[in-house]
Amino acid sequence: MLDAFSRAVVSADSSTSPIGSDKINELKSFVAEGNKRLDAVNAIASNASCIVSDAIAGMICENTGLIQAGGNCYPNRRMAACLRDGEIVLRYVTYALLAGDASVLDDRCLNGLKETYTALGVPATSTVRAVQIMKASSTAHITNTNTEAQAGSSKFRQMAVADGDCSSLASEAAGYFDRVISALS
Repeated sequence: MLDAFSRAVVSADSSTSPIGSDKINELKSFVAEGNKRLDAVNAIASNASCIVSDAIAGMICENTGLIQAGGNCYPNRRMAACLRDGEIVLRYVTYALLAGDASVLDDRCLNGLKETYTALGVPATSTVRAVQIMKASSTAHITNTNTEAQAGSSKFRQMAVADGDCSSLASEAAGYFDRVISALS
């Protein structure tokens, strides 16, 4: 896994040149936005169980056959595996967001995921739909645009966040979710 600093060093080393001023400016920006990045990761991690369970519930509401006898979320052990996998994907998205680099997501989560799910008979369309719901929920938490009407009064939770616009971090996180969707499709 490479963070922004390691990536700059590796890039400069491969071209046998010092780190250029453009890279230094990128790193300064990365550090300046550090509290926002940490807040974004915290917003996802603190709400992970709700994000995942809501995504799986939403996926099942759209395809109730998944919880019927013979469905991919029946019996309970398959449902538990589905929830576990959703939490794993979400955890690796937060790792990528924290590092500002998708290599950990690609190497440790997405490498071979489609083939594994195909071998296990996991329906790709349902899995993709769950990831899409996690993406929407996570970006709402990052930008602090989640509302009580969307979450319900028992699950509603807004986080204290650093001042400023977090739309670029939400976009970055959305890109990581899109990588997951692409790997499963």
